[in-house]
Amino acid sequence: MKKLLAAFAAVVALSAHADETLTVAATAVPQAEILEFVKPMLAKEGVTLNVKVFNDYIQPNVQVDQKRMDANFFQHQPYLDEFNKGKGTTLVSVAKIHVEPFGAYSDKLKSLAELPDGATVAMPNDATNEGRAFLLLAKAGLITLKDPGNILSTPRDVDQNPKNLKFRELEAATLPRVLTQVDLALINTNYALSAKLDPTKDALIIEGAESPYANILVTREDNKDAPGIQKLVAALHSPETRQFIIDKYKGAVVPAF
Repeated sequence: MKKLLAAFAAVVALSAHADETLTVAATAVPQAEILEFVKPMLAKEGVTLNVKVFNDYIQPNVQVDQKRMDANFFQHQPYLDEFNKGKGTTLVSVAKIHVEPFGAYSDKLKSLAELPDGATVAMPNDATNEGRAFLLLAKAGLITLKDPGNILSTPRDVDQNPKNLKFRELEAATLPRVLTQVDLALINTNYALSAKLDPTKDALIIEGAESPYANILVTREDNKDAPGIQKLVAALHSPETRQFIIDKYKGAVVPAF
């Protein structure tokens, strides 16, 4: 009888372990691809990972805050800080995963030297990625900023603009689609990859691997120590995942762990 009860308890424990489910919001490339890669690792740990793909930078945070999703994977810390400040949320980062070097692309130019006077430059319209775009333009010597360290720079913060560049602020996801309409577009790597652009070959300017804008896994404060979240962090930080990122993206995405 004792053996039967012990066997029954083991089956119940195994079932409970296998029923653990995580639902994670992510942008398609590379975040969802990386999450799909770690699914088998989590399955061995008794965790079923459901990946929900989003094409915007708002809903993934809203969904996690409203407890419709367990976590998200699409943003960097400066964006999360700005979102929490603006929306009154208290979402937290639980792990740095990778860096997507931010780049500038053109359908019309082969080098920055060809950028004409009065050129139109498109960039993301959210505060942190717009600031990131201006920092990259300043690093390339195209403009100077009143405060070179201001990560939230806007057109009003441009000090010198010798080429009289015209700045066009657009939703980040639309930027690859306007390449034929502008002279230069500053594009987040996940959207560049989705549009079949190769950041290491096609970008006229690109951040280095030392970029502070590492993509992070984000959840709620009350969920950060949950066993499923910690198992997901361990899988994302595994040597296998690191090698997957290196092999698949060949420098367009760089491990941050």
